[in-house]
Amino acid sequence: MDSKFKKVMSATDILVVAFGAMIGWGWVVSSGRWIQNAGVIGTVLGFIIGGLMIYFVGMIYAELTPAMPKVGGEHVFSYKAFGPAGSFICTWALILSYIGVVCFEAVSLPAIVQYIFPSFSKGYLYTIAGSEVYLTGVLVAGVFSIGIVAVNMLGIKAASVLQTVLTVTIAGVGVTLVVASAIHGDPANLDGQAIIGEGFGSVKNILSVAVVAPFFLFGFDVIPQVAEEIKISLKKVARMLLVSILCAVSFYGLVVFAVGYALSAPEIADAMEGTGLVAATAMEKVFHSSVMAKVLIFGGLCGVVTSWNSFLIGGSRAIFSMAESKMLPGPFAVLSKKHKTPVNALLLVGVLSLAAPFFGRTMLVWISDAASFACCLAYCIVSLSFLVLRRKEPDMDRPYKVRHYKFVGVSASVLSGFMVAMTLIPGSGSTLTWQELIIVGGWALLGAAAYCLCRARYKGEFGKVKL
Repeated sequence: MDSKFKKVMSATDILVVAFGAMIGWGWVVSSGRWIQNAGVIGTVLGFIIGGLMIYFVGMIYAELTPAMPKVGGEHVFSYKAFGPAGSFICTWALILSYIGVVCFEAVSLPAIVQYIFPSFSKGYLYTIAGSEVYLTGVLVAGVFSIGIVAVNMLGIKAASVLQTVLTVTIAGVGVTLVVASAIHGDPANLDGQAIIGEGFGSVKNILSVAVVAPFFLFGFDVIPQVAEEIKISLKKVARMLLVSILCAVSFYGLVVFAVGYALSAPEIADAMEGTGLVAATAMEKVFHSSVMAKVLIFGGLCGVVTSWNSFLIGGSRAIFSMAESKMLPGPFAVLSKKHKTPVNALLLVGVLSLAAPFFGRTMLVWISDAASFACCLAYCIVSLSFLVLRRKEPDMDRPYKVRHYKFVGVSASVLSGFMVAMTLIPGSGSTLTWQELIIVGGWALLGAAAYCLCRARYKGEFGKVKL
């Protein structure tokens, strides 16, 4: 069957869309919190553990994406393994993770602008959960949201060009911090903050970082969403997917170490009480220049846009794929005639990103934790789909085939399942708060309503995925 989409994405486009999605803004806004929770080395270990799970899952995606290169990716994988119900749960969870990142970036944006322009916040509106909301922040986030949606309306190639320019900028800023820290940093700064806690306490702290790491590392899974828009060989798609994961884990590890090597524990504590942007403080110290701190913040601003752009791409395609199989209302399966983009799905995610800044910065943590849970749940279902399809469809054409598939599949399933369990078990150190449970529960109820309504409306057409 011919694709409805334009095949225009190159190998570079794939790499920057995935890598740009993963590096985002989190390394600027969250590195101080990670170091205070688990220590410098502890945070690096946490990202390695989280990255290991992501890499195992990535290997599964590397096999399944070329084998079933259809828009929606995970929607198709889980359908072929578990049918409509399993496919709905998997894709619905994935959409929450995508929308969660888009909203995270929309709420983050005013904080970045505030740092660059200290007098930016004007027009106080209200305080929600201890976070002040200003009219200027809402307006700027709204302008960016409309702009990013508009670029995506022009087609995937336009979005990829934007992604390439911004990702190169972020990588350049990150490398500059790492190199400068290596030259001007001090090993003594690691004293007292290499690993936080003793015995089981240190393990618990490291795992608390490992559990949230998937939220900052997922993004490679956008690639299957645009599988019908890629023009390179399917085997090369698999390689680009895995390379993007290795690049992202390395980036986070190096940046966190650079921050801890440049700043002592008291300096990090002071920075956290101030702007909270510890990476910017580290950049300022190693260069003895406040201008360089703003350069790093500009890199973070680029990161906001790359993540926002990538997950808008992924979320809109996931919504499109569900609508095309009659699991969501039909209007979300409409493509623009000229640019072949899912216009209504893009507008839906865009509207949600417009609403997010009204909930304040405290929502950043709630969204990231809820999205991380949803992401790990989707990964667990995809990993199980991989094992089921190896048994049910042993002769399926697989341009890229994973060696030792049982070990990889079981490892990915267990690790992602463990991450899900950690967010639900009380006292694990990573348990979802009541606000986060409301987000997850509300999304589950909304999904159940959509499932029942669409099943009743479309009857026999419901859940038929085009393979």
